[in-house]
Amino acid sequence: MNTIFDARRRSLEEAFFAKHNAQLLEKLREKGKRTRKQKLIEACGIDDDRVLQPLLELDIEAESVVALTLVPLIRVAWADGSIRPEERLAVMNAAAQEGIVEGSPCAALLENWLKQKPEPRLVEAWKNYVSALSDTLEPKARESLRDQVIGRARGVAEATGGFLGLGNRISKSEERILAELEMAFL
Repeated sequence: MNTIFDARRRSLEEAFFAKHNAQLLEKLREKGKRTRKQKLIEACGIDDDRVLQPLLELDIEAESVVALTLVPLIRVAWADGSIRPEERLAVMNAAAQEGIVEGSPCAALLENWLKQKPEPRLVEAWKNYVSALSDTLEPKARESLRDQVIGRARGVAEATGGFLGLGNRISKSEERILAELEMAFL
């Protein structure tokens, strides 16, 4: 008779602790989300949920925020529907200049964007990011940032194109993308 009660007691204890463990795990997950968000805030200097939430949903980590600065280059590289070797090289050179090292989470994210065209919401997240960042800058600094970003994107567009290196090296679709990117700074 004692074993029936012992078995029932153990069963109730296990159910209690399973529920308690599930609650603890959920709290840890929530803490992890807040930690990711806090790290992202520290990395990009922006505390705006309209900017941060899409980044979190896209699995952009604090360690890979620098890759976000290369989204315009990726967008231009994909403008014609595929990435040519020269465009890839231009993007990778820009990544190296940003300090992105091979094997890092940032490099892995960038490689993924070069292999598979990113979702449009990545570009929207970048636009929100740049808009929020621009709001914190003085006009001269905003202009300088815009010139730097658009200049690097234009470099990717110029990596291919033209006939034997002559003529307009930037396609109409790349020009359209460059204009769209520039609008994010207004």
